[in-house]
Amino acid sequence: MPAFENSYVIFGLWAVVGYLLGSVSGGMIIARAMKLGNLRDIGSGNIGATNVLRTGNKKAAALTLVFDAAKGAIVVLLARAFAGDDAAQIGALAAFIGHCFPVWLGFKGGKGVATYIGILLALAWPMGLAACAIWLLVASVSRYSSLAALIAAGWTPVVMAFTGYGSSFLLAAILCLLMYWRHADNIQRLRAGTETKIGAKTQ
Repeated sequence: MPAFENSYVIFGLWAVVGYLLGSVSGGMIIARAMKLGNLRDIGSGNIGATNVLRTGNKKAAALTLVFDAAKGAIVVLLARAFAGDDAAQIGALAAFIGHCFPVWLGFKGGKGVATYIGILLALAWPMGLAACAIWLLVASVSRYSSLAALIAAGWTPVVMAFTGYGSSFLLAAILCLLMYWRHADNIQRLRAGTETKIGAKTQ
């Protein structure tokens, strides 16, 4: 963990900023702007890039991925610039929670994969690139976005614990646990062999 040098007021400020930015749904905004319909009525009903892809619009899915990753990265970069690494980690956790439980959508948000990647890239870019590589490898072989995300998330804190990124280990571990929790239904479907593969329009 980083040394906690800021006051609780500063931590609270960046927690609020992180949550509010994280709770902005790129998928819902882009789907509406591109007239793709209500994501809640499409595929899994999720607001993330994988479900946007089920509309058949690859551009919209890519934009959603970039949007959701960018908001996590922006929170980390801003908090680090103005308040330091400790505030950046608080803001990162809040942004992830905001994406998964946005107040604007009745606390029913996404599963946090893109936001997690954005946070990692801004917090420790080598770990972020490695997580992206693992996701791409597993996804290309299995065609399961959820499995790729779970393996990438599970791998990251383990490697951080034994490298020079130990100060981010606790955050990565918490985000990993939250991601596994958010993917509980996917895990059950993976075990049952009924999980939807990447590119499928229906679940």
